Order: sequence, then structure tokens, then C-alpha cells
Amino acid sequence: MRTKKFYITTPLYCVSGKPHLGHAYTTLAADILARHLRTRDIPVHLQTGTAEHCPDIEEIAKGRNMAPGDWCGAVSADFRALWKTLNIEYDQFIRTSDPACTDGVQAAFEKLLKSGDIRKGPAPGRYCPACETFYDEAELKGKNCPVHGRPAEQVGGEAYFFRLSGHEGALLRHYAKHPDFLSPPGRAQELVNSVKAGLKDISVARPGTAWGVPVRSDPGHTVHAWFSALLNYAAGPGYNPDRGSQDFQSLWPADVHLAGRGSFRLHGVIWPALLLSLGLELPRKVYAHGWWTINGGKMSRSKGNFIQAEDVVRDYGVDALRYFLFREVPFGEDGEFSAEALRRRYNADLAGELGRLCSRVMTLAGKYLEHRLPRKPEGSEIFKELSAWTQEIHRSTEALRFSDALESIWRAAGRLNRLIDEKKPWEMEKKEPAALRPFLNEMVWCLRLVAGWLDPYMPDTASKMHLQLGVGMTPGGVEPQNLPALFPRKHDGKPGDPLHN
Repeated sequence: MRTKKFYITTPLYCVSGKPHLGHAYTTLAADILARHLRTRDIPVHLQTGTAEHCPDIEEIAKGRNMAPGDWCGAVSADFRALWKTLNIEYDQFIRTSDPACTDGVQAAFEKLLKSGDIRKGPAPGRYCPACETFYDEAELKGKNCPVHGRPAEQVGGEAYFFRLSGHEGALLRHYAKHPDFLSPPGRAQELVNSVKAGLKDISVARPGTAWGVPVRSDPGHTVHAWFSALLNYAAGPGYNPDRGSQDFQSLWPADVHLAGRGSFRLHGVIWPALLLSLGLELPRKVYAHGWWTINGGKMSRSKGNFIQAEDVVRDYGVDALRYFLFREVPFGEDGEFSAEALRRRYNADLAGELGRLCSRVMTLAGKYLEHRLPRKPEGSEIFKELSAWTQEIHRSTEALRFSDALESIWRAAGRLNRLIDEKKPWEMEKKEPAALRPFLNEMVWCLRLVAGWLDPYMPDTASKMHLQLGVGMTPGGVEPQNLPALFPRKHDGKPGDPLHN
């Protein structure tokens, strides 16, 4: 009997602006994995949420004549609304401004301060507020931050620093003992090499910020937003050094943490070092996926080159978006998002291969099987062949090889379409009437397999297929229903359309 739930975490997204497709990508991946595990009766807990003490929040809110808390509440609601639009079923949505979260962060900070892993000292070099990092003169580009390109500030006074340098050995030993801890492998090796090159202590709190989590023992200093976010993967489900939590014990450690490759160092080096300092077990896997780009550049709110997921859903439907994102490009790699590629995938794979298969099978089943669900074809070779694919599709999904799983599902759809072309069931009624019903029986049951495989990836489509087939989520005794085409073909877009590139 499994007592620990499979705990999946996503980044806590900064509320400096409305969510876009880049944010949705990570959370959709988490949703696919969670849905898949639930179909296998594995208890799952998916946590997502928003980071609300980002450095620029005060300025953004002021520019809109809003209090920082009101701004954060509005944008956090936008994230939840988008997750609902995209059929993302999370178990917990946290906000780093929640009292329980801030209390857990403050308690963890004090524990690290007492252990000596956080120390107070003079502020060195120049400081970039955007990334909350101090830089030596040699690290700057001129006098600008090497990450954001903006001028780094010369600051005085004292700040708090985490003893990251003291964890090089422990991190390297963990990486070696758990080779799957960091993924994908190529990106992981780059990160390991950076740790081998040496780590330096990092700033975790500084004075002069009104909007943030104050250090409990020194309220004039506030904790950096990224530090708060990292601790909230544990604080969200209840971690607090000052008291125990039954919920935390049933969830921790995280089984899979998903993040974009731009924050791999944060989640693959700094986060595990913090957990080691706190005496907490490390997550079992940290996976850094690739970026979706537009015209070769990473989607970015600040640069204005991003896609609103709602626009895609309006024009193509939510399942078409879910399919495209995880079929077009392997999850660990970068991919170029374009309206042309989306339209091509939609027409060829969804309206073409899958939509054509469903239409053909259900039309023939309606005509010759009277829409009655036939018995399972125990002796069917094609049904046995495709049933054997199930385990490989499951393994691909659990390994986050989503494109491989979808490729297998579409290979099955193509196999069935070709079999229909070969058998020509529309001619069987006259030439082989005795073989017609058994053949359609096979096709209906094979389509049931496809619907089951699709459920984590395209839940609306799978549900419609279940309704057409009279199985799965339909009440007992309900006959299959004749529904409209799953994916009507799309024509070319026009310049000026939101998705036209």
C-alpha cells in the first residue's frame, strides 16, 4: 500500500505580468504526468502557484495606481484562470504571500541562520535588483548585469548570504550517486561541470525593500524572492521547522520538479543545497525543459514576443494546443512556435489521421453495429498487437518523453487507417458479409485503446471518444453517441491574425 503521494511541483511563476504560453508549457507537462499517474491509480499531488515578491512588483503596481498585494492578487487569478482554460487539474495552488508560506520561509531562514549556513556580512561588488544578485567587477559587462543588461547598483551596508560554497562536495556526491536526479543528461552535465568549477556564497536577503518577506530576527532586511520561492516547494505542503505537518510527511520529497532551462541552476544547484542545509531529503528528479521561441528568440513578456495561450485555444481548441506543444518538439529541447507549424500539425494529425479514423470507425459502427458496443475481440491479432504498446506508451510518459508517447499513439492511428484501407469494410457487406462485424468489432476496441492512451494528453478529445464509444466516463448502460467531427479542418490564416507568423 503506497502511503506517500507522488508529488509534482512546477515553478512558482512571477506575477510581473499576465501568463503566456511559456508558463503554460511547464504546467501542462505536470498536468499530463499527473493525469497519467491517476489513470494508474497512483495518488498524486500537483502543486503550482505564483511568486509574489519579485523585485519589480512595487514599481509595476505603482505604475498602475495599485497596492502591490492587489496587483499580485489580480495576476495570480489570471494564472488560475488560464490553468482552468487549459484543463490543468492541480491539487494545490500556492501564493508566496500566503501567511502559512511566509511563516514557513521565515522559520527556515532562522534555522539556517542559527546553523551558520546563512551569515550577515558587508555587501560586495555591485547589485542587480532584477536577479537579486551581487556581481564582482570582473563578472559585469561594463557596469551592467551580465544577465539583464541593466546597470548594476553600487550598494553599501550589509546583506545576508547563504554558504553555497560549503556544499560543493555534497552536491557532487549526490549527482554521482543519483545520475537521474538532473535531467535531461546533456544539460545536466553542463550543470555538474559548473559545480565542479566552484561555487561562491550568494545573497539571500538585503535591506531597503518594503514589499517582501521580512527576516524575522532582522525586519529591516527582506528575503529575496527566489529564496522564498525555492523554500515554498516544501512550505506549500506544510514544511515549517517550528512545527510538524502530517501533509508534508505524506508528500515530501518531491518526485518530479519541472522547470525551464533558464532556471536549471536555481533548481538543480541552489535549491538542493538549501534542502541539504535544512536536513530535508532532496527531490528525486529535477527536469529542465527547453524553451519555445518566436523568430529565434525566447518568449518574453519584457520583449513583447510571446503567444497568449487563450488565442490558440480560441482558434484551435485546447487539445490541439496540448497536442502540438508535446508532439512537435521533444520536451527537453527548444522549439520554434509558428502558426504554420500548428496549422500543419492540426490538419495532418488531428483533422487528418485521428479525426479521419474516428469518423470512419464510428460511421461504419453506427451503420453495421447499430451503435451497440461489441464484445472484446479476444482473438484479434491487431487488438493484441496494439494492446502490447500500452506499456511502452506508459514508460514514455513517465520518463517525460511525451513526443515519443504521442508518436506511438499516432503510429497506431495510422496503422488502423491503413488496415481500413486494405480491408475496405464498405465492400465487405457484399463480398464478405460474415467478416464485416468481427472486423468492425476489432476497430471499435482498438479505438478504445487509442482513447485511453490520449486521456492524459488530450482529455476533452478522449472524453468525446469515450462518449462515441459508449465506454469509460459514460454512465452504465448509456449507448454510444454520434457526435460532430472532432477536428474540423482549418484553412490558412491571414496576415494580421493573432497566430499568423
